[in-house]
Amino acid sequence: MVDWWVQFIKALWILFPAYAANGFPPLAGGKRPLDFKKNFIDGKRILGDGKTIEGTLLGLTIGFLIGALETLVYPFLNAYAIEFNTYLPSMSLFIGLMISLGALTGDITASFVKRRFNLPRGANVPLLDQWNFIIGAVFFTIWFTEITPFMFVIMLLMTPIVHRLTNIVAYKTGLKTEPW
Repeated sequence: MVDWWVQFIKALWILFPAYAANGFPPLAGGKRPLDFKKNFIDGKRILGDGKTIEGTLLGLTIGFLIGALETLVYPFLNAYAIEFNTYLPSMSLFIGLMISLGALTGDITASFVKRRFNLPRGANVPLLDQWNFIIGAVFFTIWFTEITPFMFVIMLLMTPIVHRLTNIVAYKTGLKTEPW
């Protein structure tokens, strides 16, 4: 029997750096596009103006710092978890970096896909917009720490809700031009 509460906590443990890496780039107010305004072989922009060098660096930095904070508290929180006959997935500076890098890579990949389908910047694509960074983070991280299938399902189920709520807040506060 799977203890869903434990799997939920473990999923959150992995998600915190990914959420930070994905959520902070718009705050950078970046001006330099990551694709240097270059077109792909199909004649369309590679990524578009929404993916910037400044945003990518901010997302990577904040995600890494959240992972570093988790690395610092890991021994204490894991010792606490062990008292309840469970444990947290391992966390290190490297793992925090991989989670953040994977989340950003997933988001950038989704932007690339959107450009191929002629979708404008900010176009709402349900599930792609919410799962892109989770799939990237898991793919980059699963080799280095435990991510169970149950944790992955929890990540996929909860992220659209968290994503929607945080985007509404960002829209209402003027940080985003659309609420998705």
